[in-house]
Amino acid sequence: MKPKYQYQVIKDDIKSKILSGEYNVLEKIPTESSLQEIYNVSRHTVRKAILELSNEGFLRSEKGSGTYVSNEYQFRSGGNSNNKTIGVITTYISDYIFPSIIRGIEGRLNEDNFSLLLASTNNDVEQEKKALEMMLSYGVDGLIVEPTKSNLYNPNIAYYLSFMEQNIPFIMINAYYEELDVPFLCLDDVQSSYLATNELILKGHSQIGLISKTDDLQGKYRRKGYIKALGENKLQFQPEHVFSYDTETKPCLYANLREFLNKNRDILTAIVCYNDEIGFIVANLCRQLDISIPEELSIIGQDNSYIAKNANIKLTTLTHPQEQMGRDAADWVIKKLQGKKDLPNEHYYQPELIEGETVKELEVKSL
Repeated sequence: MKPKYQYQVIKDDIKSKILSGEYNVLEKIPTESSLQEIYNVSRHTVRKAILELSNEGFLRSEKGSGTYVSNEYQFRSGGNSNNKTIGVITTYISDYIFPSIIRGIEGRLNEDNFSLLLASTNNDVEQEKKALEMMLSYGVDGLIVEPTKSNLYNPNIAYYLSFMEQNIPFIMINAYYEELDVPFLCLDDVQSSYLATNELILKGHSQIGLISKTDDLQGKYRRKGYIKALGENKLQFQPEHVFSYDTETKPCLYANLREFLNKNRDILTAIVCYNDEIGFIVANLCRQLDISIPEELSIIGQDNSYIAKNANIKLTTLTHPQEQMGRDAADWVIKKLQGKKDLPNEHYYQPELIEGETVKELEVKSL
């Protein structure tokens, strides 16, 4: 991770722990020395993160005593409590592509002096329930939501219906709940995985695996794109070439993926990964198993995250709008509150392939 991002990651992580209740109101957070050890950074970096959180109302420092969670921990981008407030609920805050999405939201809200109230669910429906209750009790004027476990039945549908009954505009990003007819902004996930699979087929691969997440809608559609590309190229779909996981089994991901790679090392020549995070895990495991990338195994990630850009091997991946998606979502809510009509209810961003160093073109054997 580049140094300029370190304080932002610490800031986002502490913020997430406050909003999720891991750090309670008026509770003392770990000392600067402890935070240095936890994040393996300098004291200056820790202090910068704490200062920004204090300026935003999340923390307050008492000289000689320590730093405490403020009892006014609403994340305010406009600074004026009379401004309209937009709630934002994401599955994660400091992980993966989410900081970029949040920056896009914040940047657009700042332009019209809107405030931002932020919460994360850690992809857990109970935490989503608490976040929705907080947004309703606070009285937010609009809401931007990244759904939690979007491929499964959601027990919090009633809360979303309450927003609709109160005419509080909201839009979903990255996914949506199929039970609800709500506006959304999404990457075309079918096309993303289709392009990834097709790229491998064009490079001569026919034994292509897939690593798929089952509890998120993105995983469902990315699996569909993989199957679509195989079918169009008259390649047989083989269930044993698909590795599936969900939020609950993710802690066992390394061990289970290691077994999958070992089992298929002489069969698969390429793998389409659910996202760049998984692609990076596969690359690390391949180094441990002495599987050469891309000579023995080609891999493609998805989402063009900072991982794909900053890892020690440049990952071939597909684009994701990230900051633009956040900005567009905030713009949609602002325009809705301003009384604009005929706003689009859905939009799919089209992915593009970004070539890296993790795909090898196989030699075509002559007859």
